[in-house]
Amino acid sequence: MARQVLGGWPIDSFLGPACVRALPIPLRIETMSTTDALSPETTLADLATKHTAASRVFHAHGLDFCCHGQIPLSQACTAANLDPNAILDEIRAATRSDEPSESWDERPLPELIDHILTAYHEDHRSELPRLIEMAEKVERVHAEKPTCPAGLAANLHAIQADLDMHMMKEEEILFPLIRSGRGQMAGGPIQVMEREHEDVARLLERQRELTSNYNPPEEACNTWRALFLGCKDLERALMEHIHLENNVLFPRALRG
Repeated sequence: MARQVLGGWPIDSFLGPACVRALPIPLRIETMSTTDALSPETTLADLATKHTAASRVFHAHGLDFCCHGQIPLSQACTAANLDPNAILDEIRAATRSDEPSESWDERPLPELIDHILTAYHEDHRSELPRLIEMAEKVERVHAEKPTCPAGLAANLHAIQADLDMHMMKEEEILFPLIRSGRGQMAGGPIQVMEREHEDVARLLERQRELTSNYNPPEEACNTWRALFLGCKDLERALMEHIHLENNVLFPRALRG
C-alpha cells in the first residue's frame, strides 16, 4: 500500500505512540513602554512571547505557559491562588533588570528553527544522559532513605525516549517542511507534535512530584542537590522550548 504523504513528506513517521543557545543577531529590545501596558487578561502565551522575563516569572510560580498558555493570566492566577497584578509587577521588574532581550515572534522562521535546534535540541541530548546518570547513582546509594527520589531515573529515561523520537520527527520532516515554505500544509504533523508536548508536560509534572518541587532534603548529598537543580533547569528549558513551538513557530507556519 502506498505511503501517505503531506507536501511530499511521509506522514507515517508521525504516527504511533509518543516516544516523545541564541543566534548572535540583535532582536527587538523590550522597553518600559512595552511592559507598562501589561494586562491580567493577556494570555500566558502572549506574555511569554512578547516579554522574555515573563517565562522566568511564570516558571518560578509554576504557571504553565507552554502547553496551557492560551488562558488569561487572571484565570491561571485564580487557579494557582496568585495575585495577577503582583505577577505583572514581577515581570516589569525583571524586564527592567534584563539585558536587551530577544523576541522570536517576528524573526524569519528558518532563524527560529535554527535557534530551537541549537538552544534546545542539542542541549536536551547532552543534558539528559548526565541527569540520568546522577539519578541512578542517587537512587542506588541512598535507596534506604525514605526521602530517596525513587523512580526519578525511570522518569528521566521516559523523557529522553519521548524527546528522542519527537525531535527526530521535527528534524527530519516538520522543520524541513516549514523551511521550504509549506508550513500551511503541516496541520496534521503539528497536531501530533502538540499532543506529544502534552506527554512531556505530564512527565514534567511527575518529575516535580518526585523531587518535591526541586527541594532536596536536608540530608541530600552534593550529587543529589545537583540532580534536583539540573532537573529544575531541564523543566525550564523544556517549557521555553515547547512555548516557542506551540505559541510562536507552529501558528506562524500555519498562517504562511
